[in-house]
Parts: sequence; structure tokens; C-alpha cells
Amino acid sequence: MIEALIQSAHAAGASDLHLEPGLPAAVRVDGRLQRSGSPITAQQTRELARRLIPDSEWPRFLERRSYDLSQRIAGVACRINLLQSLRGVGLAVRLLSGGQPSLGRLNLHPDLEGLVAVRHGLVLVVGTTGSGKSSTLAALIQELDRPPARHVLTLEEPVEYRFRTQHAFVRQREVGRHTPSFEQGLLDAMREDPDVILVGEMRRARTMQLTLDAAETGHLVLASMHAGSVSEALQRLISSFPPESQAGVRVQLASSLVGVVAQRLVRRPNLDFRVPECQILRTTTAIRAIIREGQLHKIEQLMEIGAQDGQWSWERYRRWLGGRGSFVRPRIQPPPPAFEEPPPLAPTQRAPDMGSLSSSAPRGAQSDGVVDLDGGAGGSLEDLIAQIERRK
Repeated sequence: MIEALIQSAHAAGASDLHLEPGLPAAVRVDGRLQRSGSPITAQQTRELARRLIPDSEWPRFLERRSYDLSQRIAGVACRINLLQSLRGVGLAVRLLSGGQPSLGRLNLHPDLEGLVAVRHGLVLVVGTTGSGKSSTLAALIQELDRPPARHVLTLEEPVEYRFRTQHAFVRQREVGRHTPSFEQGLLDAMREDPDVILVGEMRRARTMQLTLDAAETGHLVLASMHAGSVSEALQRLISSFPPESQAGVRVQLASSLVGVVAQRLVRRPNLDFRVPECQILRTTTAIRAIIREGQLHKIEQLMEIGAQDGQWSWERYRRWLGGRGSFVRPRIQPPPPAFEEPPPLAPTQRAPDMGSLSSSAPRGAQSDGVVDLDGGAGGSLEDLIAQIERRK
């Protein structure tokens, strides 16, 4: 059952699949959540959980009432959270993207290319959950695929894009499978000769400190955070440290920061799909002084008047989108072949690798259209799958 649902949701371009006892299955397509089909039973979701969680880990799930894993199902890389809710055992499945994103394909401004033209420093990409941060980071990595060749080391949770490059030497590590934590991965990176380090997400102060250290020691570091704007991201980073350490962190951040991209996905009035809307900070002497002095409330004002320095406010970027003549419609990517997922050497509790639940990869859809899945109720799970297939 789970294989067919994921295959159909992926072909429809869904980013998420939700299964909850007593409710119809729900998928999120282009940011919109739609339900279809008949309710799923508690027995069905519990049986799915037992298939996904190893027997040795089942007691841990019963104790904690949640369990995270990263796995390829029906040829699609998935990040799965199993949870206990009022109705029983539920599943939240994030379907990870395939393909090779670029700034052009993502409808991003070409100015972002300049952020990775430098040899060292820190570039932050921030936004809320589901705003496309991972895709933008992947597009910036693709911009590095040109002479002279650079060694790129990524630390991700989980690996979403598998990079195919001609010049850059890319080594990808998944937290929980190839390294126990972002912190350990960053410590290891100092002995692995990278030119560029990608930190999939900064959550803890220790990760932030090691990221700043790496940016100060001659590496170009790309990292993401959850924040709604440029100033909010910088404030959150600094305030993650104890008060007595924040002055030093401000100095370190001011000296290493190259730029910040804050983004959100918006639906343009003339489009039936969403595109990134950005706020872009390029570090200048004035910006560095503001960060060192802790006067982050002045950043937004400087960005409003700093177009000549490469600053992009929300409003200015919105005007650029309004004047853009054409947009690239997001394509539904076929899932990569199953053999591209090598078995881990030592699975960990955080992300056990149980292998694919399906030995064959589904045929990927190539339609450019956005599929609307707001079908009516009725029928079984098989009916839901059939409805999705008819709408592809």
C-alpha cells in the first residue's frame, strides 16, 4: 500500500503525504493540502509502522511515541516521521526532490551566483519550512561546478539531491547514517580538505559555532536556518549563544558573513504555480559595523536603500518578479534509480536503513502540469490511488 501511494503522490508532484487513522489520505501539491478517498483504519497505519520500524526499534517507538527515518520507497527518497496521535499511529512522509536544480530552473535572480564566487566566508539561506531552502542550496552548489575544481563536502539530514558534476568533486554525508551529527561532521571536515562545506541546517549553538569557525578558516560555508527574514536569521543565530558570548559571536559573524538569502514561495497572479520571493543581503562595510554593534534593526533600512550594493528588499525583488517576462514551470522529476542509494556501512538509531520496500523504481511522470487532487470521498485506498493516476 505505502509503495503505491508514494509512487502516485510523487508522480503528481506532491511534496508530502499524510496518513492518519480515521481520515482520508492527504497530499500536499504546490503548497495546497488535499484529501481524497475513504478513511484509513488504525490497523492499516499500525501495520505500515511495523513494516517501516525494525523489530528491535519497536519498543523505542512505543516509549517515545515517535520515530524518524530516512528511506527509499518505490524508488523515491523519503523522510518519514511516525507518530502517536489521538486516533492511533500516523505517518508524515516528505517526498524528497530529484533532478539537478539551477538558479534558472528555480526562477531565482542571477545575482545569487555572486554569493559563491568568493573563496571563503559564510552564506546563509533561510526561510520557513517548505520554502525551498534545500533547492536553493543545491542550485548554489551547481554554480560551483566550473573550473577551477573545488572539493565540496555536504552534511545533510537527509540527502535530498544527488549531485552530478563535471568539475567539482562532491562528497555527500547524511547525518544519522554517515556521521552521527552535524557537529561531528563539521569536526571531521577540518581533516578532509574541503574547499566548500554545506551544512544542511543549523539548529544548535554548537553547530553554529563550528560553522562560523569553518568559515573563518578559509572555507566557503553554505548553511540554512529557519527564519522569516534576513534580520531575524542573524538575530536568531546570535541569540542562540549565552549573553556573555554574543559580543564575540557578532565579531566573528561580521568578519565571515558573505550574504544572506531569505526566501518564501508565493503564487504570482498570472501563474498557477509558486515561485521564490527573496530578500538578499550582501555584506558591506556598513553591514559589518551594524552586526558588530548588535544594531540588527538597522539592516532592513540599509537593504531598502542599498540597491547599488546588491541588496534586495522584499519589495524590490517583488517588482523584479513582476517585470520578468517568463518563468520556468516546475517539472515533476522521475525518481532516481534504486542503485544510486548505496547501503550504509553502519545504520544508526536515528536513521535506520532497511533497504527499499520495493525492488523496482516506478516510471516517473514528465508532465509539466500541476495536478489538483481535491477528489471526492468514497472508495478504498485503491480508489485513491486510481484517482491520482487518472489526474496525472
